Amino acid sequence: MFITPAFAQAADGAASPFGSGFEMIILFVPLMVVWYFLLIRPQRAQAKKRDEALKAIRRGDQVVTSGGLVGKVTKVIDEKEVEVEIADGVRVRIVRTGVAEIRVKGEPVKADAA
Repeated sequence: MFITPAFAQAADGAASPFGSGFEMIILFVPLMVVWYFLLIRPQRAQAKKRDEALKAIRRGDQVVTSGGLVGKVTKVIDEKEVEVEIADGVRVRIVRTGVAEIRVKGEPVKADAA
């Protein structure tokens, strides 16, 4: 015979190479905790900060669009769009999410004394 009895007995056990299911849970739970604190949580904080910055865009802010155009916000149309002047007399409407960076914050708009 070519197969030894010890070899045949090990094949009957059919044990998983990773151990039992409980051992797998013990391995993956700390891994998920590390992923949460090192990747997911900081990314959520960064996204929240970006959303707040986009909501705070106002007239006079200098912005860079996602296409690389630098311009000045001339008008806030609504909560989703702003009008940006990219050259003298050239104004474009862009979606707020198309703003990649806010470079210079403008001064607050003064209320008319009427």
